[in-house]
Amino acid sequence: MTNLTELAPITVGVDTHGETHVAAVLDHLGGVLAVASFATTAGGYRDLLGWAAGHGTIGQVGVEGTGAWGAGLSRHLRSEGVEVLEVCRPDRQMRRRRGKDDTIDAIAAARTVLAGEAIGPAKDADGAMEAMRVLRVVRRSATKERIASINQLRALVTTAPENLRDQLRYLNGRRLVATTARLRPGSTLDATSATKIAMRALARRIQALADEIADYDRRLEELIVEVAPAMLEHYAVGIDTASALLVAAGDNPDRLRNEAAWARLCGVAPIPASSGARHRHRLNRGGDRHANSALWRIVLVRMGSHEPTRAYVARRTTEGLSKREIMRCLKRYVAREIYSSLPRPPLDAH
Repeated sequence: MTNLTELAPITVGVDTHGETHVAAVLDHLGGVLAVASFATTAGGYRDLLGWAAGHGTIGQVGVEGTGAWGAGLSRHLRSEGVEVLEVCRPDRQMRRRRGKDDTIDAIAAARTVLAGEAIGPAKDADGAMEAMRVLRVVRRSATKERIASINQLRALVTTAPENLRDQLRYLNGRRLVATTARLRPGSTLDATSATKIAMRALARRIQALADEIADYDRRLEELIVEVAPAMLEHYAVGIDTASALLVAAGDNPDRLRNEAAWARLCGVAPIPASSGARHRHRLNRGGDRHANSALWRIVLVRMGSHEPTRAYVARRTTEGLSKREIMRCLKRYVAREIYSSLPRPPLDAH
């Protein structure tokens, strides 16, 4: 007679790292069947899957960091038809109570899946959204470097010799960069000449970074128009905010089963914070922080120049809501609006 325990699917949890992944296999009751470590290589991924399958039929696999150290393993498991769920690392209270090592974290990941507390299906990382993500990485670093160079250039103007400072101190950003990029230091190396050399180098670096950022923006816009052309039609949604929201959605739109799931992913689903006779909701501090930041920037622009939004802010202010509470409500509304423009799975996928 077949044992029902043998027929029940197993659950796998994986604690991911740069060189090795630690996996734990649990039965349907949460009992630990086995724990093992595997290399973060294609061969290691195959070994992990074969090892787990040797303990029974795999139901779900909970992986920490599917967008970072766990990205390669997640891609391999999904290509083999295994359902992969994103799990958060154990919270500090649990770690204080149970301790911290890779085995404990792998078991905790599997039990999170068994308890139904996983974040949700892992994102695919092999399509247009992944292309946007990697372009955004270099765009973000280029933007930070450009801002730092501009601040350094302004600081040099402040401390420059008086004759040079008087020529530059009242120029705005663009004119300052254009002017200092054409400076001629001269043949004598003194304080004025050295300052001109430094200013010219910074100005030309700023110009090069601006061209680099513009190139990334053109490529990002091409990808946005390809997968979600309606995104850029929304008020105050630009290339940077649209790409951030699409990266959060991922290449597998079927993982977002409804608009509420999207709001939760963006960290704008209100969380109950009631106590006693006081009933209220508070700001959700979870979800994808880049998506939440994008929604915040959209709301900020709309509050300044979008008449329907300005009217809404005025009405809610008279009702006693704080600016933070109003922005929380507006981010929720914007998330609902954006959801209608996200890519949809093909009809034959249902």
